[in-house]
Amino acid sequence: MKKSIEKINFKVFGLDCAEEVSILKNLLGDKEGVKDLEFNILNSKMSVILDPEKINSEAVIELVFSVGMNAIPWEERTLKLKNKFYEQYKREILTSLSGLFLIFGFVYHYYQHPNILDILGYYEEKTPHTMAIPTIFFYLLSAAFSIWHVLPKAWRSLRRLQPDMYMLMVIAVSGAIAIGEFFEAATVSFLFSSALLLESWSVDRVRRAVSSLMDLSPPQARVIIPGSKNLQVKRVENIDVGSVILIKPGERIPLDCVILKGSSYVNQSPITGESMPVYKEPESQVFAGTINGDGTLECRVQKKSEDTTLARMIHLVQEAQSKQAKTEQWVEKFARIYTPSMLFFALLVLLIPPLMLQQPWQEWVYRSLVLLVVACPCALVLSTPVSIVSALTSALRNGVLIKGGKYLEAIGRIKAIALDKTGTLTYGQPEVKKMIPLNNHTERELLERAASLEYSSEHALAKAILDRAKADKIEFTPAEDYQIFKGKGAEGKIKGKRYWIGSHRYMHEMKLETEDVHQLACDMEDAGHTIISIGSDSHICGLISVADKPRESINQTVKELKQLGIDKVVMLTGDNKQTAKSLADLSGVDEYYAELLPEEKVEIMNKLSEEYFETAMVGDGVNDAPALSIATVGIAMGGIGTDVSLEAADIVLVSDEVAKIPWCIKLSRRTLKVIKQNIIFSLGLKALFILLVFFGISTLWMAIAADTGASIIVIFNGLKLLNQKADF
Repeated sequence: MKKSIEKINFKVFGLDCAEEVSILKNLLGDKEGVKDLEFNILNSKMSVILDPEKINSEAVIELVFSVGMNAIPWEERTLKLKNKFYEQYKREILTSLSGLFLIFGFVYHYYQHPNILDILGYYEEKTPHTMAIPTIFFYLLSAAFSIWHVLPKAWRSLRRLQPDMYMLMVIAVSGAIAIGEFFEAATVSFLFSSALLLESWSVDRVRRAVSSLMDLSPPQARVIIPGSKNLQVKRVENIDVGSVILIKPGERIPLDCVILKGSSYVNQSPITGESMPVYKEPESQVFAGTINGDGTLECRVQKKSEDTTLARMIHLVQEAQSKQAKTEQWVEKFARIYTPSMLFFALLVLLIPPLMLQQPWQEWVYRSLVLLVVACPCALVLSTPVSIVSALTSALRNGVLIKGGKYLEAIGRIKAIALDKTGTLTYGQPEVKKMIPLNNHTERELLERAASLEYSSEHALAKAILDRAKADKIEFTPAEDYQIFKGKGAEGKIKGKRYWIGSHRYMHEMKLETEDVHQLACDMEDAGHTIISIGSDSHICGLISVADKPRESINQTVKELKQLGIDKVVMLTGDNKQTAKSLADLSGVDEYYAELLPEEKVEIMNKLSEEYFETAMVGDGVNDAPALSIATVGIAMGGIGTDVSLEAADIVLVSDEVAKIPWCIKLSRRTLKVIKQNIIFSLGLKALFILLVFFGISTLWMAIAADTGASIIVIFNGLKLLNQKADF
C-alpha cells in the first residue's frame, strides 16, 4: 500500500537567507500535494512533506530550478557536490566574472576618457560623454554575470506581484541601462552580487563553526575482539552498541560509553564548557568528543555514532533556526511591507516632478532608480539571522544548548525564575547517611526492601538507595505489581507481601507513624536530611536518611541573577520543609515551596507567570516537565545523555551547571543589543540616502556601495557573537 504522506529532504544550492526561504515558501506552499515545508538555512536544507500521489520529488526539483536555485535529494548531496563544482561555487564564479569585466570596462573607459569624475557620474559637461562600444560591452557583461542567478527570483516576484530585493535590484539595473548609465548599472549589480556572496560567506562561517563540532569525534576507533586481546580498527558508524573499545592517553573519545577498566581525568570542555578535567573511573560515563587524559581506558559502547550526546546536540542546534525570535519575525514582516512601499514611493518620485513640476525626465528617472537601490533591504534582512545563529553556536561551545532564536531572546527578558532543588541547587547526587530499622528489622532487610521498591524509579533518591545496596552487596529482586504515586512514594509486592516506600508526608498518610518515629524523622530533617520511610500494611519497617550536597556556586549564582534585574527567585521541591528551608537560607532565594506534588509546582508557575509574565523554570526535565512547559523558558539540567532533558526543554545546561544561567541571560541581552544596533544602523543609513536622493547628491553606485558597506558592518557585528566566552 502506497504511503499517503512522505517527508523528503533536499539540499538546495543558494539557500542562504530568509529571502530565499520566503521565495521557496511562496513557490511551493500553495502547490497541490505539498502539506508542509521546513527549512534549515545553516545546512541549505529543505524538507517537503508531501502527498506522493499528487507531487513527487522530481516536480519539486523542477520548481526550485525555475527560481534560479538547484535542489537535489539530501542523500545524494555528497556525490553531487563532487561532480558539480559549478553548483557549489556558482555565486563566487559569477561575481568574480562580473568584477573582472567591470575592471576591463573601467580601464577601457578611462583609456578612452581619462576623467575619473566623469566616469563616476560627476559630469563637468551638461551631458554625459559618449562611451565606446567595447566599454559598453564590458559593462553589460559585468551586469549580466551579476544578476544572472537572481533573474529567475525577480521574475517570480514580479509574476506574484510580491516585490523583493531581487526584483528591486533587477529593475534598478535595467533602468540604469535604459538611460545609458552603463558604468553604474555594472557597479550596482556587482556590489549587490558581492553583498549576496558576503551573506553566503557569513552563513558558511557559522556553518563551519557548527561543523567543527562534528570533527570533535574521531572517525575511527580500536575495537577489542571478543575472547582475545586483539584490536580491530573500525569506522565509528560501523561499531555496534555493546562493543568494547580501547582509548589511549591523549585521544578523543569516539562514542558515548561506560568505562570497564582504567581511570583517567577526562577533558569535557568541548561538550560541557567545563574548564577543569573530570576524574573518571570504572562505571563512569564518558562522551564522544571529550579528551582522555593520561590513562588507558577500556569502554563499552552505549550508543551508536548517530545517537551520541554530541550528535544530538549538533542536530538540535541545526534545527534551532526554524524557531525564530520575535525580532527576526518582525524584520521579515517589516521587509514584506517596506519593499513594496519603497517601490511605490520610487514610482511617485519618477512621475510627480516631471508631470506636475515640469522637471526633466532624465534626472528624475535616475533619482527614482537610486531610490530603488537605497530601498534594497539586504542589510536589514541580514541584521538578525547572522547574529542569532552566531549566538546559538557560541552558547553551544560553552555547554548551553538553546533550541532556537525565540528562546535565546526570551531568556533575556525573564523577570522571575523558579529553581528545582535536587540536581539544580544541589549536585543531584544524594547519598545514604543513616538507616534506622524499626519493629525488629535489620539494616540489611531495610535496604533490601528499599532497593526492591526503588529499582524501577529514575529519581535521584532512588539512585542513592541502589548505589548503597550495590556497595553493601545486597541481593534483591525488583518488586512486583509496582505502582508510583507521584510526589509521594510507591508500592509493590516483595515475596508476595505488599510494601510501600515514600516521604515523611506519605508515611503520615499511611497512618502508621508513632510519636517516637515522628520525632526521629524530624530530627534528621532538622539536620538537612531527606527522609525515606519503608513500611507494610501493618507497621513501619524503618527510616533511611539521604542528603545531597548543595552546589558551591549557588549563592553567587542567585546574587548574579538579582544583579541582572530578576525580580523573584524561588525554589520548588517535593522535599520536606526543614530541608528546603536549610537550602533556601544557604542559597539566598526569595521564597521556597516544599512538599510539592508535580501539579502544585504547575500552580506556583502559573501564579508566577500571572504576576511577572516572563518566567523561567529550571529542573531535571523529567519530574518537572509540567512546570517546565508552563514557563516562558524551560531550562533543563542536561544530565549528559538524558534524552528527556535534551528533547523536553527549551534550553539545556549540558554540564548541569546552574552558574551558566546568568551568562545565558547576558548573551541574550548582548545579542538583542547587537540586533538593535544593526536594525537602527541599516534603517538610519537608508533614511540618510533617501534625503541625499532628493538633494541630487546620491548616485547609483554610491547607494549600492553604502548598502553593501552596511551589509558588511551588520554581518561582522553579528559574527562577533561567535566568540562570546563564558567565564566560569
